[in-house]
Amino acid sequence: MAVHINAKEEIRKAAQEIKEEIISWRRHIHMHPELSGEEKNTSRFVASKLKEFGVDEVIENFGGTTAVVGIIKGKHDVTAALRADMDALPMQEKTGKPYASRIPNVMHSCGHDAHTAILLGAAKILTGLKEHLQGNVKLIFQPCEERHDCGGAKKLVEEGVLQNPDVSAIFGLHVFPELPAGKVGTRIGHFMASSDVFTIKIKGKGAHASRPHQGVDSVLVAAQVINTLHHIVSRKVDPLHPAVLTIGRIQGGYADNIIPDEVEMGGTVRTLSLELRDQIPKWMEHAIWGVTLSYGAAYEFDYRQGTPPVINDEKTTRFALGMMRDLLGKENVVELPEPTMGGEDFAEYLMKVPGTFIRLGIRNEEKGIKAPLHSPLFDIDEDALPVGASVMAYLAYKWVEEHS
Repeated sequence: MAVHINAKEEIRKAAQEIKEEIISWRRHIHMHPELSGEEKNTSRFVASKLKEFGVDEVIENFGGTTAVVGIIKGKHDVTAALRADMDALPMQEKTGKPYASRIPNVMHSCGHDAHTAILLGAAKILTGLKEHLQGNVKLIFQPCEERHDCGGAKKLVEEGVLQNPDVSAIFGLHVFPELPAGKVGTRIGHFMASSDVFTIKIKGKGAHASRPHQGVDSVLVAAQVINTLHHIVSRKVDPLHPAVLTIGRIQGGYADNIIPDEVEMGGTVRTLSLELRDQIPKWMEHAIWGVTLSYGAAYEFDYRQGTPPVINDEKTTRFALGMMRDLLGKENVVELPEPTMGGEDFAEYLMKVPGTFIRLGIRNEEKGIKAPLHSPLFDIDEDALPVGASVMAYLAYKWVEEHS
């Protein structure tokens, strides 16, 4: 005879019982951060914990990367996936906390240490409930979210991480300093922007600064290109469709009295629309071509697509909102009114299967925890960790229960 349990209460209770463990895992990872593509020790730590919990299948170095994939096998074929990213950023921590990074110029300033610890917590909770689990849960510990060139979500998808067993829904979570600790939020549809990068080289003709007529001033041409590019969003893009074009880097020149023959610049483009994402580089190249032609200069334009926009599936997001309200109470669940222009490679999974990305509040001004993501002062209110673990575990448990 099947034994029925109150999954909500069991998961809440289990999350609180392992709170100190989740905190200790997070602090261990925080003290030993690893850059994108270098997450070897973090991967070994994750794999050892999954085996310790009794996860049925643990795959290390998935797809030739540092990814770890765990599978908790339930009674039926339906499979839900949960994802956490593991990489840190190249910056020096300045929090002064006892668990601050011990690696110079490397820091978990985007909360991936928390994401990894939270998913480990969810894994331990779910293995404890395995005899009641109606379907499979795939645990994806992903490297390289912060860089698009070293095998992050796109690489894992290409290597089949969403197959064997086939994933019917995926859920991911990211800490969010703009929400109070313990609250969660998400929204249906467009959630985060695409994140593309570009490099432009303006090729002129060098000359002495006192004889500009003998050269083609690459600095002047670059200035005109920048000015023209910044009119694309304001004059070519529908004001109802958000877009950002930013030049973040420019290099050129050798001395105050020399006109250089080349200037290089680079930047990023963010959009919420797949169609607009494809159109903007065409407008950019047309503008660059026109300006350089008028001055007698040449150019090279390299546009590299990074991550697509994060677009939350309606069905899974309505499900997630309902389950989180059930688990945490309506007062602790926020339906976010607007998307953001930040990027996230969780979008790669959403291009293939339905899923939902969630924000977990970690702000606590009384504890002095208010720094933004990617700040050297970034930290989290660790009381939010069991909340995140319970949310991830409950979403997976209920999804396979309702779809088995």
